[in-house]
Amino acid sequence: MNRRKFLQRAGFAAVAAPFAGHINAFGANSANISGVAEAAKRPNILLVLFDDLGYSDLGCYGGELPTPNIDKLAKSGLRYTHMTNSARCCPSRASLLTGLHPGQTGIPNFGGSLVDNCVTLGEALGKSGYQTYHVGKWHVGAKEGTRPTDRGFDEFYGFYRGYAQDQWEPDKYHRLPEGRKPEITYDKENFYATDAFNDYTLEFLDQAKKKDKPWFMYLAHSSPHFPVQAPYESVKPLLDTYRKGWDKLREQRFERQKEIGLVNHDGWKLTDRSLVPVENNNKIANGYSGEPNPSWDSLPEDRQEDLAHRMAIYAAMVKHVDEGIGKIVQKLKDQGEYENTIIMVLSDNGACYEWGPFGFDGRSRAGITKLHKGEELKKMGGPGTHHAYGSAWANLCNTPFRLYKHFTHQGGIVTPFIVHWPAGLNSTDRWVRDYTHIIDVMPTLLDVAKAKYPRVYNGSRIQPMEGVSLTKTFEPGGKLEPRTLCYNHQKARAIIKGKWKMVWGKRFPEPIEWELYDIEKDPCETENVADKHPEVVKSLSNEWQRWKVRTKAQSRGNK
Repeated sequence: MNRRKFLQRAGFAAVAAPFAGHINAFGANSANISGVAEAAKRPNILLVLFDDLGYSDLGCYGGELPTPNIDKLAKSGLRYTHMTNSARCCPSRASLLTGLHPGQTGIPNFGGSLVDNCVTLGEALGKSGYQTYHVGKWHVGAKEGTRPTDRGFDEFYGFYRGYAQDQWEPDKYHRLPEGRKPEITYDKENFYATDAFNDYTLEFLDQAKKKDKPWFMYLAHSSPHFPVQAPYESVKPLLDTYRKGWDKLREQRFERQKEIGLVNHDGWKLTDRSLVPVENNNKIANGYSGEPNPSWDSLPEDRQEDLAHRMAIYAAMVKHVDEGIGKIVQKLKDQGEYENTIIMVLSDNGACYEWGPFGFDGRSRAGITKLHKGEELKKMGGPGTHHAYGSAWANLCNTPFRLYKHFTHQGGIVTPFIVHWPAGLNSTDRWVRDYTHIIDVMPTLLDVAKAKYPRVYNGSRIQPMEGVSLTKTFEPGGKLEPRTLCYNHQKARAIIKGKWKMVWGKRFPEPIEWELYDIEKDPCETENVADKHPEVVKSLSNEWQRWKVRTKAQSRGNK
């Protein structure tokens, strides 16, 4: 389908000239549609972000987790095989919201706030006539002037301080702007944060419907980030699945990935169990520092039962997100907004290994892991608890890839990504295999919204976007132009160019510098060919160094 027909199908008026991305004074795509007459109706936008969801967790990516509502969106939309991210929650969120690399946003690794010379999706879309709503986790600025309603969002419910909050504590969650009376009230007996986020999304959709303007809804869940917490009635039906253990489930996921067409050639390999990253205090790594995750069958039954509960709680958190998406989709249908709402679903990074195969309890990095038995098992994930599920389950969640969040190997930076838009897509239920990046979300959404990317905002000269619009991939056979993608997170780094991916790990038992993979033949990074191609290593290393300096991608620490 050509560009003219695509725009007409998406609800745009007839075009007077072909689509053309405008190049601004800084030389970057400003993601506005030139030559397009005034739109009959611009699309609504629903952007759903998971927190620490693994590559293969969703059913439509091969997982056994119950996600029927998301799977339906995938079936009638597009699934991307290689959407990449910035390896950790806050840098990925900063990139998602701005179209910039983390260092350019003021959040190069962990912590910090968005800088003044960038604009958020909320700001850019708001200036273009959109209502803007944010529900859930912010994590890109907590001080005055950097909160969601300071950075372009009209309405907010969720938490803006910290990387996680207790799912059972309503006082940890806030309604902004200050002074706004909460539309929904909770007490401890009827509060669960994931469900509350879904509730407020529905509330904001009702508010948006009363106004004659398109809307942008950014639903950023904190699930399934630790602490893994969920109602026991949601956890119990999932326990038998996870009593099978991570080895059998990894094999089953990989077979399903073949069946659904994600795995499309023999170069895809189910990698070995990933190593547990090195810890100076081996207690934090459950005694497995620098060693591979153990086989499931090697563990005693009481440990297996504790671990099955941890993973079932994680899965239940995802299930609650999926149930909320089902309600949101039904609301859109009831409102008559479903056809012309573009829905994107993705995760901010790969699954989280923190910090060993048995997970932890209580404060992160305190080295406490409790073995729960008997009646204690039923209380896991409930009020007053704080658990993580550990590196071996995270390895399952990232099937078939190696490693995890914090790393720039595939298990850390490749995320599921679904695009659903009945009015804008005429060829659906297909895989898009271009390498894409979370920085591409902003230019894509500005593109379909016909919103301009500002050169100046609130008196600051704005950095040009780094991402590109993905609308070419919305058409059958549409391909992105070749480009180089770079990554950096606390000493982990990577560069992708053409068929080559070069990656530098961290916290390995033995120091390893640049590894080189032919990711066309070897998409799971199983055969390091750096010694065979020293000229490629040198060239890509120099290119990565130039990117690091240009984008202020500085490393801090080694955790």
